[in-house]
Amino acid sequence: MEPLELHIIGCGSANPTQRHRPACQVLSTRGKLFMIDCGEGTQVRFAKQGLSMKRVGHIFISHAHGDHCLGLPGLICTMSLLGRTAQLHIHGPQELEAFLQSAIGLFCPNLEFEVLFHAVDTKKHQIIYEDKSIEVWSLPLYHRVPCCGYLFREKPSLPHIRRDMIDMYEIPVSQINNIKAGMDWTLPDGTVVPNENLVTPPTPSRSFAYCSDTTPLPSLVPMIKDVDLLFHEATFDQENEFRAKQTYHSTTLEAAEIAKEAHVGQLCIGHYSSRMRDEEKMLLEACSIFPNTILADEGKTVIITPTTR
Repeated sequence: MEPLELHIIGCGSANPTQRHRPACQVLSTRGKLFMIDCGEGTQVRFAKQGLSMKRVGHIFISHAHGDHCLGLPGLICTMSLLGRTAQLHIHGPQELEAFLQSAIGLFCPNLEFEVLFHAVDTKKHQIIYEDKSIEVWSLPLYHRVPCCGYLFREKPSLPHIRRDMIDMYEIPVSQINNIKAGMDWTLPDGTVVPNENLVTPPTPSRSFAYCSDTTPLPSLVPMIKDVDLLFHEATFDQENEFRAKQTYHSTTLEAAEIAKEAHVGQLCIGHYSSRMRDEEKMLLEACSIFPNTILADEGKTVIITPTTR
């Protein structure tokens, strides 16, 4: 099974600190990198973690706040300096397009590659991208500006054909994909070997949901139900619940409640306010409701595995 990895590039919020950097995550799968948000300084931290800009084909921006998108101009300019020629696709709220066009026109007007912007309807839960192996859904969030999260789901794979059955019945290579697709096998004497005797179950698909900058939304629960890994912002601890409500953010306990209700496999919390000095306290708060919680941290890589239920 190909690894599915989440790289934490930045997990702070709007006010810069010595400890954390603005929001950015990268999902790595099958040789492709999907970037999620792009705060200031992303390209430096990206390189520090040994990731290749050449493998980034799609960038998903949650909303037009600086700590989530101001790294885009620098990143695009650096891609140009590195000789990129492949198209770059950027997905995000419609409000982002004018900023993007202005920044490219001012800082890197002579790009050798095309930057394609895809507006995302932040009020709808729908597929916004898919390829042979993965699909990406928008997740409506509620913040001070139009905002959405993203749900990444691997497409179901085919069953595995049993090697001993191939040998026993001398099944030719040309028929293996047909059997994986559900075909029975007929022996020379007319005996039919049922498909279920020839294959083993497929590798379980994996999923990741990214929910940043939002008040806690019960409406999210059915959309992210049973995902293997959920990143849900927890900008504040419970002591600062009033401040969270003022700024349309979530607390540790609120993020954990969403994870619990959605029966996710694992919860990762982050997007820490500069007011938060004790992240271990935040972790303990979240774990009191959802024990399988981890803290986001720059440089951390989370391997996403299918949840055993």
